[in-house]
Amino acid sequence: MHDAISLEKRGIPAAVICTEPFVSSAEAMAMLGGIPGYPYVMLPHPLGSLDQDALREKAIQAAPEVLQILLGGE
Repeated sequence: MHDAISLEKRGIPAAVICTEPFVSSAEAMAMLGGIPGYPYVMLPHPLGSLDQDALREKAIQAAPEVLQILLGGE
């Protein structure tokens, strides 16, 4: 979230993907970063244990939301 906020403040669109256990941290960082309500894509936890094919499927599922955030449609 920190990196995305830093990029956004420089005019560079960014999208954050986080898993469920990190939602409260992401929201707190957005608030502290001066962008409360900053949009993010939430995926089920965990991702680290997924094999390449399962991770690719999660990325495909998240892609429409990521594009919406990057294009400013929240």
